[in-house]
Amino acid sequence: MQENEHKEETLKKISGLYQDWFLDYASYVILDRAIPSVYDGFKPVQRRIMHSMRELEDGRYNKVANIVGNTMKYHPHGDASITDAMVQIGQKELLIDTQGNWGNIYTGDSAAAARYIEARLTPFALEVVFNPKTTEWVKSYDGRNNEPVDLPVKFPLLLAQGVEGIGVGLSTKILPHNFNELINASVAYLKGKSFELFPDFQTAGLLDVSEYNDGKRGGKVRVRAKITQQDKHTLIISELPFSKTTGDLIDSIIKANEKGKIKIKKIEDNTSDKVEIIIHLHNDVSPDKMIDALYAFTDCQVTLSPNACVIIGDKPVFTSVSEILKLNTDHTVSLLKKELEIELGELQESWHFASLERIFIENRIYHDIEEVKSWEEVLTTIDNGLKPHTGHLLRKVTTEDIIKLTEIRIKRISRFDLDKFRENIAALEDKIEKAKYNLEHLVQYAIDYYLSIQKKFGKERERRTELRIFDTIDATKVAVANIKFYANYSEGFVGTALRKDDYLFDCSDIDDIIVFRKDGTMQVVKVDQKTFVGKDILFVGIWKKNDSRTVYNMIYREGKLGPYYMKRFSVTSITRNTEYPLASDKKGSEVLYFSANPNGEAEIVSVILKPNARIRKQRLEIDFSELAIKGRNSRGNLVTKYAIKKIDLKEEGISTLAPRKIWFDDTVRRLNADGRGTLLGTFKGQDKILSITSKGEAKLLSFDLSNRFDDEYLILEKWKPQQPISCIYYDGEKKIYFIKRFLLENTPNLQTFMPSEHPKSFIEFVGTSDGCTAEIIFAKDKSGKEKDPETVNIDDFIAIKGIKAIGNQFVKDKIKSININIPEPDEEDLLTEDETSPHSSDEIPEEGIIGELFDEPTP
Repeated sequence: MQENEHKEETLKKISGLYQDWFLDYASYVILDRAIPSVYDGFKPVQRRIMHSMRELEDGRYNKVANIVGNTMKYHPHGDASITDAMVQIGQKELLIDTQGNWGNIYTGDSAAAARYIEARLTPFALEVVFNPKTTEWVKSYDGRNNEPVDLPVKFPLLLAQGVEGIGVGLSTKILPHNFNELINASVAYLKGKSFELFPDFQTAGLLDVSEYNDGKRGGKVRVRAKITQQDKHTLIISELPFSKTTGDLIDSIIKANEKGKIKIKKIEDNTSDKVEIIIHLHNDVSPDKMIDALYAFTDCQVTLSPNACVIIGDKPVFTSVSEILKLNTDHTVSLLKKELEIELGELQESWHFASLERIFIENRIYHDIEEVKSWEEVLTTIDNGLKPHTGHLLRKVTTEDIIKLTEIRIKRISRFDLDKFRENIAALEDKIEKAKYNLEHLVQYAIDYYLSIQKKFGKERERRTELRIFDTIDATKVAVANIKFYANYSEGFVGTALRKDDYLFDCSDIDDIIVFRKDGTMQVVKVDQKTFVGKDILFVGIWKKNDSRTVYNMIYREGKLGPYYMKRFSVTSITRNTEYPLASDKKGSEVLYFSANPNGEAEIVSVILKPNARIRKQRLEIDFSELAIKGRNSRGNLVTKYAIKKIDLKEEGISTLAPRKIWFDDTVRRLNADGRGTLLGTFKGQDKILSITSKGEAKLLSFDLSNRFDDEYLILEKWKPQQPISCIYYDGEKKIYFIKRFLLENTPNLQTFMPSEHPKSFIEFVGTSDGCTAEIIFAKDKSGKEKDPETVNIDDFIAIKGIKAIGNQFVKDKIKSININIPEPDEEDLLTEDETSPHSSDEIPEEGIIGELFDEPTP
């Protein structure tokens, strides 16, 4: 019987147990480890660290090892996890005042051991995070101590610090936000106004929030390192993308260089308390294209996917940043209300007992208990003595009140001062009225609280990360051409492994290759080691999507014995590995002449016909500039129906494309030819763009669309070499306004025209327009008189001098302000002569079929 019972006890199904245990484990990980509470923004380990630090707080630094040891009273895990969590809080520079080596967020260096570093709470944490009177307490895991359910944080701390955690089946990632912007958003919410919140990182950098989606699941942000050009051969990385260290960045740059995506000479890391990574470039590398390549192929640009998951009411909830801020703000208001109610109750209790004390002393009730023998009679005597005088009190007199009266010392009774008592009561009544007023105007009280927090702690917490809309970088345009490409024309193979065949050009491994064959067929393929593209290759080149500037000129025969046609076309879009017939579908079609022209050049060729008695002229001249640029499927114009012997190049062509219109898009700070932003003008040949900064630096740049314009510019326009530049500046050392006019030299080097380097010097005005006038508003003199305003024509005031000239003193009197009037520009100023002519066009109009001198009309 006992043996059967033993067997029944051991044979149990575990499936149900497993299901319950796993659910318990998942709930524990989500609620007690990985996901923060929406109300105080802490995970349990962080909350216990903060509570432990408050418990040890005495104004001095404590060893982190001691804090960790004390925290283990509340946290049922190892000291290593507590130390790591504490270091992360300390590195955010908000709640913990650190001392010693706490690691480096830029380099990723770890902190020193816990026994070597120290910490204490910041004044901000002491003011905002703790209040035992409004804290809800529970027993710790071993039942020996009390710990907070949530700390009464009166600030959107979760959004300020950010958080990342992985639970069972879900995760959270809330990006950090700016301290002052969070307060401004809370104030706006309390006032019933709308607000927007965007991340801000300690590592600064550039941030594109166009797809942030309020921090919800499915949104994303793109973060970039700040890269500036020191000179033609040097780039400086001075700010990091969030979540990356200098080591991560350098490793990704070295890997991209080894794979041939980028081409750098050397990289140096000079980071200490500030980020400084120096990238040295080869002489043949464009700095602007290299910056784009770094963003395209390295960790200089990363994409982050936020996922706002928080604990609300013991449940994980997916929400948004705005909703979290609203919940935090509402929670802060409720905490402030509790504090006011507690304060009001304490003030009323103080007023109540002070009034009882006065009654007790002034009416000498303490004399009535001198002859009383029992304790009960003492209490009754005092109670009877108080009754005639307690009608004005806020509540009934209790036994506890009477006991407190019996504890008053004789010295205090003998020194009772009625005037001081009245002052004390008046002060208490003022505080009571103020507390009641704040409770009645709770929203305004909360707004004032937020603003006081901002005034105390927000001075050095300006936004670090610059918000910017990023341009989309085409990797094929910035990849370094470091692979040699070959072709076997007769066999029909192209690729990077054909080293014994004809070398064509250098390319990158992500380029597209366009191939034309003698039968008039075209196709585009990816770069590979060896690709068969068909025999009788005519031309091989690198193809760029949407490239309308490259124009192909072609003369072909339609069929084996058909007529000859000529055409000009661009190839802007294709399907890879698809053959396109450019000549004709007829069998035997053949291309007799072909040229690829990267800037729309149109040459002149001589067509020599085979001898024929019916032909009066056996040589024809064809000027491709007389042909319109059409689509690749067009048939083209007839050349002749008679047999062609050969075609010779007579004259190299010049570009037939109209000058290029260039716009500047301020949102992405890049040039474009698509009509986005401000039209800078039409450009051709050696035309330049003029940029002038507030530092008094001028630079001439090409209109290459890859150029970057990350600085803040006072002027960004098409440069007119003969147009003088006018400048009014204030010399901080001499305390005088100067005016100068000068011309720039045609050089790519930086040209400085600000003579004074004094820190208080500044540029009042700089411009390139003719006819500008300056209205001078004078300051009052010592007698209080104000001189009438004076208007000056800048062009007439001073002649054109050298760029290094100091200029002339503007006026001798003290100036209050200068108002500049700039004439409205003429629309034609932005256009070239070619564009303003009535026949201008992006394409040359077709003049019809080129005529020939035949004995009979041509078809």
